[in-house]
Amino acid sequence: MSILHVVGEATPVLRTDRVLLRPPVLADHVAWVALREESRLFLKPWEPVWAADDLTRSAFKRRVKLYHRAAREDLGYAFFLFRVDEPHVLLGGITLSNVRRGVIQSCSLGYWMGERYAGKGYMTEAVRTIITYVFHDLKLHRLEAASIPHNTRSIRLLEKAGFSREGFARRFLMIDGRWQDHILFALLSDDPRPAPRYEPAGVPATGWIPA
Repeated sequence: MSILHVVGEATPVLRTDRVLLRPPVLADHVAWVALREESRLFLKPWEPVWAADDLTRSAFKRRVKLYHRAAREDLGYAFFLFRVDEPHVLLGGITLSNVRRGVIQSCSLGYWMGERYAGKGYMTEAVRTIITYVFHDLKLHRLEAASIPHNTRSIRLLEKAGFSREGFARRFLMIDGRWQDHILFALLSDDPRPAPRYEPAGVPATGWIPA
């Protein structure tokens, strides 16, 4: 499987039938601020407390620089989600963090979706695409994720994508201003999982490529 790489970037552009995934750039700031601000109350229970300057252009610039540096150093990969038919419409974001090589070959999955686009299947499509990228292109063995126990929408998404519950971590992450328990999930490269539509931007769909 081939993928389209943006010149000068380590993170590729990926595309499904409905969703375009590409690395964040500074020009995304206005759309990002608008979507995050209007979704603030929707996102608040599931995220760390936002810094006072979180939505400023300078903070966003630092964020983008960190994303790009992490990708160059093979430490993490960030994508913004857009509609294929309206590539200016930002839907949300998805990140691969804590990439570890050596004997473990794993990373962690995180994601967020704007409130107006939640429940429409966009993130399910994006996660399935990222799974293919993790195992086929990054050549990792294990993809991990965690969810607050009462985040039923996120749990349902992970299980539909093929993740298995592996444990329970007490007071695992500082979310919404307090340490919260999390259910731990993982997916291995040879685990069964749904077949996504995954293609490089600008070329015909190639369909599923086995791990």
